[in-house]
Amino acid sequence: MIPALAPLFIADFQHYRDVLVLPDDPRVGVPLRTFLTSEYLNDALTRFASAYPDSDPRGLASIWSKYYFIKLIPPVVAASLILNQRLPLSLDHLQLILDEGGLPAAFKLADSGQRWTPTPADAFERFDDLLEQHLGPFIDALARHFRLSPKVLWSNAGNYFEWLLGVLANAMPHADLTHGHQLLNVQLLPDGSRNPLYQPVRYIKVEGQDELKRQRRVCCIRYRVNGLDYCANCPLS
Repeated sequence: MIPALAPLFIADFQHYRDVLVLPDDPRVGVPLRTFLTSEYLNDALTRFASAYPDSDPRGLASIWSKYYFIKLIPPVVAASLILNQRLPLSLDHLQLILDEGGLPAAFKLADSGQRWTPTPADAFERFDDLLEQHLGPFIDALARHFRLSPKVLWSNAGNYFEWLLGVLANAMPHADLTHGHQLLNVQLLPDGSRNPLYQPVRYIKVEGQDELKRQRRVCCIRYRVNGLDYCANCPLS
């Protein structure tokens, strides 16, 4: 565990205690650049695919990415929004720790980062390391390797980002989540390009139901994996 992040790992967040770790963690990690440019990626997906024989590799890669994002995004985003901690997230400075099934188990960071001083002016400054130094090159590499649309992977990441903001709002009603919501609700990045995390989720009215239904905008193609069906939030179901 990273001591600076200890205040986060309480209640429902306790299971993230050993997800972001420092170089002294004894578990074997693989540099992320190496993982994405070698047979490590194929090996991880092969181990994961053993539970779903004869499945479409694109579907498998999408589901695998969900495990990756649910490990990475909640502690990283919470550390930034709640503790104002900037973590070193570049692929060049991270190692990925896998479990026996080829799934992401933890991330070994080069150091514990530092407090944001001064506080970032906007969401794009706050989350630049996450978007530009990590998610962007990671998603590009994974999409290229498996010939999968990057939109599917960005949607997977955005789905967990949006979900986390709801969790934090409920657990910490007075927390300032402005930058998190801003990131998901601005169509264009500062350079004028499309924001790949723009509104990954929508809430729609369903006849006969009082509560709005949470629905992803882009399908995660989970149905392409043998034994799995559309997820509860699928726009195709």
